[in-house]
Amino acid sequence: MSDDLAARLREQGLRLTPQRELILRAVEELRHATPDEVLAHVRGQVSSVNASTVYRTLEVLEELGLVRHTHLSDRAPTYHSTTEHEHVHVVCRRCDAVRSYDPSLVEPLVAALERDGFKVDVGHLAIFGECTDCGSSEPPGTR
Repeated sequence: MSDDLAARLREQGLRLTPQRELILRAVEELRHATPDEVLAHVRGQVSSVNASTVYRTLEVLEELGLVRHTHLSDRAPTYHSTTEHEHVHVVCRRCDAVRSYDPSLVEPLVAALERDGFKVDVGHLAIFGECTDCGSSEPPGTR
């Protein structure tokens, strides 16, 4: 990880800092995390990291293609490592559980949209609903 990170940073005239390395490692360990979750994880190891460092570093890491984000709620974006395979996010509105699915799940939709001239960013795709663990006769949002 750090060799790839160091090389990509050097290409952009930037240097590898301990904070950048910690933040990338946190995203990889957490798998799907908001900037605040990354901050909490990193602060468990180094208390001197602040929120603005996390936000700026996540932006740099995304520009370098090492992380990407999607919106899994109405809160802050959620980041994940690009070392993971491309996937579609499925989010339960009741328990906030996030599941990852292979893009083949949405192939017919992607193909139809591409035929109509629209290129889909599958890794940014989030589908919201209710997982079977939360399934009940109550309408969503009533708990």
